[in-house]
Amino acid sequence: MSDAPSVALHGRTYKVPQKPTVIICVDGFDPEYLEAGLVAGILPNMAKLVSDGFHATAECSMPSVTNANNVSIITGAPTSVHGIATNYFLDRETGKETMIVDDSLVRGSTILAEMAERGVRVAAITAKDKLRKILQRGLDRSDAICYSTQFASDDVLAWLGYDARPDQYSAELSLYVLEAGVKLMREGKADLFYLTLSDYVQHKYAPDEPEAQKFLATIDKRIGEFLELGAVVAVTGDHGMSDKSDADGNPVVLYVQDELEKKFGSGCARVICPIADPFVVHHGALGGFVRVYVPESHAQLVPAMAEHIGTFDKVEVSLLKEEAAVRFEMPLDREGDFIIVATNNAVLGAKEAEHDLSGLKGHRLRSHGGLSEQHIPLMLSIPLKNAKAKGNWKNYDIFDITLNSQ
Repeated sequence: MSDAPSVALHGRTYKVPQKPTVIICVDGFDPEYLEAGLVAGILPNMAKLVSDGFHATAECSMPSVTNANNVSIITGAPTSVHGIATNYFLDRETGKETMIVDDSLVRGSTILAEMAERGVRVAAITAKDKLRKILQRGLDRSDAICYSTQFASDDVLAWLGYDARPDQYSAELSLYVLEAGVKLMREGKADLFYLTLSDYVQHKYAPDEPEAQKFLATIDKRIGEFLELGAVVAVTGDHGMSDKSDADGNPVVLYVQDELEKKFGSGCARVICPIADPFVVHHGALGGFVRVYVPESHAQLVPAMAEHIGTFDKVEVSLLKEEAAVRFEMPLDREGDFIIVATNNAVLGAKEAEHDLSGLKGHRLRSHGGLSEQHIPLMLSIPLKNAKAKGNWKNYDIFDITLNSQ
């Protein structure tokens, strides 16, 4: 382990780990899952974190989607600093809709990379390969471990004792991440672990459903194994999750581009759903936040468009890009012309014809992206050290409190 006392990044200082340190990002970890599990008595190790360590309900970055928040967590900064405020965006220079699947748009380094540079042995394992290519920023080195279970090599699978990769729409995609972390720790191969999961289960099952509780109970068991091995363990989420269906089980959706074109004419705008990624079967790319890009020919209509769409009952806020960037700490130069956030029981889409909801297969639509999915747990297995009272915790405080409390 490194002799260097600390590393600095984006205005924060982080001590190198004094013990094996595990930071887990449970994708879609709404506080309701923790609460339901604690009430049911199936999360004894998380209960121990709450009682003996530190626990708060924190907020994630906006929009409440995977890429934005994983990058915030590993940089300890809001999206305005690192530049990734979406999974999917419209590239104004090329006019092409673009999915973020690597680190080419990330601004600056990461805590993981800085720790590796100081000689800390880092293991970054993710369920989704799109995140692996982001986490690997600065970790392309022989003494660091970085891979996804989605595309795990045959050697990794054999090491774990499996003969096939898990399906991308399965609980196992996440659970293999934690199994790998435990095995690496038992073999003494890393000092600092970042383990980030998939939200397949949370999209499909509510907190009180057996499938969700079984999934969380297994995560809890792995946390217990880390604790038994002497690790400092911290747990948070990248975003929460909300039910987006009505009493009859039908999705509550506002198709924003359809509504704008009804009012302002065909081609007046392009609506981009930042929740879109290669895992859309369980939510049809419908989420609580969209960006609207308006061509130069209609630029004078932007304020009127934003005001019009803000009148719909499924909309919580509609903000021009300048106000949105300030309010949500997002990078202004990568914003749409205006943004829309849905109410807590609704989702937003572009054009109805572009969203395939057949993958729901009788399940209620559960999704995220909006303000109602900003809340996530923030837990640590040891008490905070030298920490002042803070009223507004962020998920990207997790490396700070974990490393600086040892």
